[in-house]
Amino acid sequence: MAEKKRFLLRIDPKLYDALEKWSADEFRSVNAQIELLLKKALSDAGRIKKD
Repeated sequence: MAEKKRFLLRIDPKLYDALEKWSADEFRSVNAQIELLLKKALSDAGRIKKD
């Protein structure tokens, strides 16, 4: 597996809190939740192939 790209993300604290709760509800890290959401958005927009 290729190494993942790292980058800094500045995010509104209220948005982060909501993501943190959502990710905990689904037993994921916040990072994994953000990656899942980005993949879904890109797939829905036709920017990447669906898995």
